[in-house]
Amino acid sequence: MDLSQETIKKTLSKYKFRDVAIEELQKVYRIYPGIEPFAGTYTFSDSSQKDLLKLVGNIPVRYQGQSYNLPIQLWLLDSFPFTPPICLLRPSPNMVIRVGKHVDTHGKIHLPYLHNWDHPKSTVNGLLSEMIAKFEEDPPLSTKQSGTEKDPAELLAYVAKISGGMTDMNLHTPGRIGGVQPINKVTVVGGGDLGVACLMSILAKGCVDKLILIDISENTTAQGTMDLEIFNLPKVEVSQDLAASVGSKVVVVTANAWSNDESYVGVVQTNVDLYRGIIPSLSRFSPDGVLLIASQPVDIMTHVAWKHSGLPASHVIGTGCNLDSERLTYILSVVLMTRTASKQPWVIGERSDNKVAAWSTSVPTTDSQPEVIPGPSSTKPLTDRAIEILKGKGQRSWSVGLSVADIVQTIVHDQRKTHSVSTLAQAWGGISGEAFLSLPCELGTRGVTKISKLTLGQEDNSKLRESAVSLSNFLQQLRI
Repeated sequence: MDLSQETIKKTLSKYKFRDVAIEELQKVYRIYPGIEPFAGTYTFSDSSQKDLLKLVGNIPVRYQGQSYNLPIQLWLLDSFPFTPPICLLRPSPNMVIRVGKHVDTHGKIHLPYLHNWDHPKSTVNGLLSEMIAKFEEDPPLSTKQSGTEKDPAELLAYVAKISGGMTDMNLHTPGRIGGVQPINKVTVVGGGDLGVACLMSILAKGCVDKLILIDISENTTAQGTMDLEIFNLPKVEVSQDLAASVGSKVVVVTANAWSNDESYVGVVQTNVDLYRGIIPSLSRFSPDGVLLIASQPVDIMTHVAWKHSGLPASHVIGTGCNLDSERLTYILSVVLMTRTASKQPWVIGERSDNKVAAWSTSVPTTDSQPEVIPGPSSTKPLTDRAIEILKGKGQRSWSVGLSVADIVQTIVHDQRKTHSVSTLAQAWGGISGEAFLSLPCELGTRGVTKISKLTLGQEDNSKLRESAVSLSNFLQQLRI
């Protein structure tokens, strides 16, 4: 490796461990003679600059039987080799970066080897070896598509699909064909506390073969996703690429965008803007899957997701009052020791203080469509007491995660179990406009298969109608 150029010598002279750095660079040259050193000025995220050395060249990657040269550059800090290089892709004008598990939108490379850097155990040659291995599993670059070629999103979906070992038959066919059973794949979008809680709860249920967590935030280290990568849970894959969700039976969306806007409308609008950017891609990657919305406010965001997904309303549901319904059942039967016989209590309506407690005439089965009726006068005092107890129960991330996992299990295994989830309530209970409210819905792999009939008292029916109108009016204030 030629280090005799004046600019390189001048820059090297400022390195704290110059001799050790030179020795490391010579080792790189022996294995990768095509990677060359250059002097340059690196600009940090705080806009400060520093004259540093960088290694520029290509690494050989084999993918689908073909060999490719991926262009990279490694910036060496002045404490190199005791600090890891800053690794970047160098895409040519006809290439696009595939944001994913190991590459961010700026082309910066993130690898476990870098996080665990410890010289002399860690070396540039070892780093490049891991880089090649990871990029052979998940290529970080793809060719730009011309206007006459396929949609790049479809190409990314195809690449993600084949790299995951799936076929077109697996992706689009719900049943068993040719003796091959499609995998039960579920994706959770959102790397915050709720997203991780949902992932861990679904994993604990043991109802999936593959579980993807897509963290769409810019700073993954501030969330729990970095720890998931470090400790490498079975069946779990962490990514920043929406294409990783391809072929999912259920896509759980927990992502919430933060806003400094002081108005409630402004805060919700930030979430709507986020959904506008991710929901169309998620539905395109999993056209036969079910979108399960857990972002807040859930009834509004489920409506927004439906509008942007292009999916049937039966395939887009929100977590709604499922947790409240399960808690109500528990409070009545265990805390208040009430025998409900064949009647099943539900919490329905808007996910707010306007929600309604109702009872079904029978425990739902796949052969019957239960009618939800107002509670008899004899049960009303107990129901009111149970609702008061319920109001004191908050909804923490882990409790919502458990509720989400219960719904996911029902859908993935086509159990046809009934849950109080947010669904399009138009034409139910006399509701004329488009509104998403929690109703007892029978769920399966095709989403909502049945919705229980609604026969409510005047007061409760008025609450549902008021909620529908209120939600509709609020939606009109948003730029959907």
